[in-house]
Amino acid sequence: MKKVGITELPLHYGKAPYWLIIRMRRLAEKIITLIIREYGYEELFKRLANPFWFQALSCVLGYDWHSSGTTTVTTAVIKAIARPEELGFAVAGGKGKVSRKTPEEIEKISEIFNLSTKKTEKLVYASRVAAKVDNSLIQAGYPLYHHAFFFTEKGKWVVIQQGMSVEDQTARRYHWISEKVKSFVEEPHAAICCDVKKKDVLDMTAKQSEEARKICVDLVKEGIRRIRNDLLSLKPIYQKSLREFLPGKIKEEFKVYALKMPKNVNWNALKEAYDFQPKDYEELIGLKGIGPATIRGLALVSEIIYGSPPSWRDPVKYSFAYGGKDGVPRPVDRRAMDESIKFLDEVIKEAELKKKEKLEALKRLRALVPKTKEY
Repeated sequence: MKKVGITELPLHYGKAPYWLIIRMRRLAEKIITLIIREYGYEELFKRLANPFWFQALSCVLGYDWHSSGTTTVTTAVIKAIARPEELGFAVAGGKGKVSRKTPEEIEKISEIFNLSTKKTEKLVYASRVAAKVDNSLIQAGYPLYHHAFFFTEKGKWVVIQQGMSVEDQTARRYHWISEKVKSFVEEPHAAICCDVKKKDVLDMTAKQSEEARKICVDLVKEGIRRIRNDLLSLKPIYQKSLREFLPGKIKEEFKVYALKMPKNVNWNALKEAYDFQPKDYEELIGLKGIGPATIRGLALVSEIIYGSPPSWRDPVKYSFAYGGKDGVPRPVDRRAMDESIKFLDEVIKEAELKKKEKLEALKRLRALVPKTKEY
């Protein structure tokens, strides 16, 4: 760990040793069972959607806290012990190829929960759109490789998913909780975690992007000829000549985002979207084939041609640990740290664990406490 107080999550390859996984499962089962028994599913899901608590839980279970595997291994451990018949909640999805089986797993578990077809479809939709949003609407260079969907027999859900940047070998984690989501396309996250805050990140989920989202829908409903002509007019040669006419100061401030033009706009998907006539942006991005390049192209047209810029500010809110004392990527939230530690401390003390396991878990948790005193 660096002395500046920031925890990095480098990408680590390989698998966690089996002996560790077995112990993590045993400890996780005791902790989570107690939380459900004493506080209910709502509290458990609220905690899972809290990046501070999730990170602390990973440390308690004994996993390497500065690795990208903190997310993938911890969610896999919870999935293994979340037997729907016994605990009343389950986890679908996972890392890599397993993530693509999420809809199928949701449907199978819904049968065990005896959920209606309508509720099951809503859960599958929530899983699919959450992945689409973080893969396409927020373009920071972190394509998703992990998607875990937690849900209860009452239809409440949490999403914990992660993307990776091959360029700088770091990861970015996204937390969602159904209670917070008023709109899938406007600031739906409970948290976005990363140690790197990037420049010029397209964020179509920002409130600032509201007008741009409307323009994008209107463009699609007018047809692809209009969009194609507008995109062609944004070629660098036209852009450069446009800048020549700007006053000096304005020219310096003018950000030419269109120089990062999308290479593979899906014209067939846009044609199908035109035929479909989506009523809003959520319905538009939910259509098959409307991916990152197409979304970026529409956003650029909205900004440069129609004067409705989307947000280009990175929405990341938390570091993977608790922030840094120098304020990068954000100031330390000491209250959130203390709350996470106190809650887990109480749960571990009450859990039916062997004395040795309990002491080791508490020791790992208490190892986080000095970091709060440094700040």
